Amino acid sequence: MKISIITVAFNAAHTIADTLESVAVQTHPDIEHIVVDGASTDSTLEIVERHGKRVARLVSEPDQGIYDAMNKGLGLATGDVIGFLNADDVYADNEVLERVSAIMEKQKLDALFGDAEFVNQARPNQPLRRYRSNRFHPERIAWGWMPAHPALFLKRDLYERFGTFRTHYRIAGDFELVARMFHGNTLAYRHIPEVLVRMRTGGISTGGWRNTLLLNREVLQACRENHIPTNLLKILSKYPSKLLEFLYR
Repeated sequence: MKISIITVAFNAAHTIADTLESVAVQTHPDIEHIVVDGASTDSTLEIVERHGKRVARLVSEPDQGIYDAMNKGLGLATGDVIGFLNADDVYADNEVLERVSAIMEKQKLDALFGDAEFVNQARPNQPLRRYRSNRFHPERIAWGWMPAHPALFLKRDLYERFGTFRTHYRIAGDFELVARMFHGNTLAYRHIPEVLVRMRTGGISTGGWRNTLLLNREVLQACRENHIPTNLLKILSKYPSKLLEFLYR
C-alpha cells in the first residue's frame, strides 16, 4: 500500500529538517513525500534540498493559504492512502506508517487515526498534553470533535468522492473536511490508541485566544454548511474535557 505524505511549509527553516528526517526514517517501503512550500524567504528550500532524501516532489510558489497548499499536494499525490505532516511535526517512531498501512490494508479501512502529543516548541521531547482522538465519533461532529489531523490517514479515493479542502476557511478547513466525509457515518474507520504524531505548540490552531475564537466560528460555519445541527454553546462544551488532556498525558 503506497502512502503519500504531504507537508506544507512556509518559512519553516527552524523545524522542517526534523519533519523531513521523521519521514525519511520510516520503515514502510512505499512512501511518497510531497513538500509544498509557499515561496519561503528563509532557508527552508535549501534545507529541503539538503535533507529531503525521501522527498518525491517539491513545489515552491505563492499560495492562498494553508488549505490551498494542501490541495496542491493532493493534486500531486498518487498514493493509496494520504496523510498530512506539518512542517513542525514528527512521527512518534520509525514504524508509524508501516503500522498504518498494515492495519488499513488488512481491515479494508477508509480511514485510520491515532492520537497526537503536543510538545514544547523549544524542547520537543517534553510532552505538554495528549490529543486523544478516540473522543471523535461522527455523531460528535456537532460538538466540534475531530481526530487529530496529522494523525489521520484517508484513502485517496475519499477526496475524489467528497472533494478537497475548502479554501475560504482560514483555520478549520480540516474540521470541515472531516465533517463532510464522516457525517452520515458511512466510512469504515478505526482509532488506534497510541500517539502517532508529536506536534510542536505555536501553530495556527494553538496560537492564542484570537485563533480559538476564529476556530470556533469556523467550526460552527462548517457544521451549517454540511447541514449538521449545532450551536456555539454545544461547540464550546468540549473545552472542559480538553483540559483533562493536560492532566492525563
